[in-house]
Amino acid sequence: MCLHNIVCNLTVPGVDVTSITPTAHQLKALTHPVRLRMLGLLRVEGPATATTLATRLGLNTGATSYHLRQLHQHGFLEDARELGNARERWWRAAHAATRTEQPSPDDLDAAHGMDAYLQAVVSIYTSQLQQAMQERPLLPQPWREASAFSNWNPRLTPRRARELVDMLDRFVSEVDDEDDDEAAVFVVQLNAYPRPGATTSAPS
Repeated sequence: MCLHNIVCNLTVPGVDVTSITPTAHQLKALTHPVRLRMLGLLRVEGPATATTLATRLGLNTGATSYHLRQLHQHGFLEDARELGNARERWWRAAHAATRTEQPSPDDLDAAHGMDAYLQAVVSIYTSQLQQAMQERPLLPQPWREASAFSNWNPRLTPRRARELVDMLDRFVSEVDDEDDDEAAVFVVQLNAYPRPGATTSAPS
């Protein structure tokens, strides 16, 4: 099982710490990187309007509204009616995280949908990593020291690799938010995979 909070497992204002495991049909709605970014912002920063998100993402409100309706239609968003009025519609994330299960190898459509979704996830993670590096010189020294860009290369069987991922998932998921003025959203990404070329015919 994989956890995709886009980006973190937080207690978000107005959002219970719950997760959704989408069907193959629902997952197709998340193969668009813009929708994933919107969902991530709503999960991390709380409810927003199409206008606010359009400004945040550098989009026009028409495109933003369309993507929000798609996310709502597929069960990822809900109306924040208590915040809305006759002129503005507010949206909130319906869940704090998205959990995915690897589809059966015989279900090619579901497998292709999963790969398309993960491609969008990787695109966002890569962009976020690049932005983090660009902003690193501006960070206070304690945050520079707390940050890490590391990788390890143990030699494992698929079974042991799965156990390692599950262990790390449990450990990070049990970390509670801190109620402290110095606290900030701290992104922890878990990317775990066989070394490219090690188990396929692809070049090293």
